[in-house]
Amino acid sequence: MKMHLCFAAAALLAAAPTTSHAQGWKDRLKEKVKERVETRTDQAMDKGVDKAEEVITCQVRDRACADKARAAGKKVRIEGENDAAASGRSTPGEGAWLNYDFVPGEKVLFYEDYTKDEVGNFPQRLELVSGNMEIAEWRGSRYLRSTGAGEIAIPLPDVLPPRFTLEMDVYHGARRNTWGEVTVRFTERPSAQNPVVQVNWTKGGILAMGHESMTDVGQEKFADQFVPIRVMADGKYVKVYMGDKRVANVPNADLGRANKIWVRVPASDESPAYVGAIRVAAGGKKIYDAIASTGRVATHGILFDVSSDVIRPESTPTLKEIVTMLQEHGDLSLTIEGHTDGVGSASANLALSEQRAVAVRDYLVSKGIDAARLDAKGLGSTKPIASNSTAEGRQQNRRVELVKR
Repeated sequence: MKMHLCFAAAALLAAAPTTSHAQGWKDRLKEKVKERVETRTDQAMDKGVDKAEEVITCQVRDRACADKARAAGKKVRIEGENDAAASGRSTPGEGAWLNYDFVPGEKVLFYEDYTKDEVGNFPQRLELVSGNMEIAEWRGSRYLRSTGAGEIAIPLPDVLPPRFTLEMDVYHGARRNTWGEVTVRFTERPSAQNPVVQVNWTKGGILAMGHESMTDVGQEKFADQFVPIRVMADGKYVKVYMGDKRVANVPNADLGRANKIWVRVPASDESPAYVGAIRVAAGGKKIYDAIASTGRVATHGILFDVSSDVIRPESTPTLKEIVTMLQEHGDLSLTIEGHTDGVGSASANLALSEQRAVAVRDYLVSKGIDAARLDAKGLGSTKPIASNSTAEGRQQNRRVELVKR
């Protein structure tokens, strides 16, 4: 191709007039040919490098894809669901995330991302209550697909504690779903005393017999995309979130407690629903209380894009709490430790954990905290606090720790 371009350029140059204007035209043509050859050469080199390094492309929130690639020693390239580098997304503490206050629980009680079972099967760690549900590959990731009045039960190691959080993403179609809402209940049978959480892609909140606390999020907000559903309970005080919006804030909603959580996902063959990874966790102490008590605290509320040091906007409440703590306690200095799970190479995990710790430090400095009060350190997978052989353990190990200096 390079020879053909050069011959073509030579022929054009030979036929060109010999005026000063023509000389300028010839110079521009030479430069254009050179640029085109270099561009095509770079493209070929990029393809060769990708092939040599065996780069795996994963979606920005597809941890299962990234974990599998890291375990095989491959490099990971992240592409976003809405933008390739998440550059257009809000940063923590800005825009709609300014008043977001959901903080995920610290102790993981249950985690399922559908990577341990075969596609087409029902995940063994969940219980099928009714309907037709199976693991499916869709849009490059794994999900639990419902094609009927599907209902699952999430088994827990014990009865839910007073403080807990539930996280799951649900896709409900490109058009208004006529099959009803996703319903989450925390007792085996519905009752007047124990309300349920209900969500579709236009509204969500808490529903009880004779009373409801629901918020409309807009007809098109979640059309043809996943609805991030979050529930945060502290005794009878319950908050429900859809994406960046809090749709329920009820101080006297007694959801009840059991050793299971029931989730109903209505759908049809023509309009299936998809459920993403499910995380249930127990709540923890306030960050300053934990540091004052033990000198360190592990946080799971600082979230990053998969295999990246880009902090996700959902991290807003945890980062805000840390900033406030450092402002109120001027004598407090911290070492920020990044930790990963045991998936992938030790060197890659170490580098990633270092980058993430630095990203947190830089964020705090951007909020006015003196850099001299903050150190950043990456420890990779060298300091696990749980077993890396279980999904819950790996979730527990992916964390940022704050250590008093």
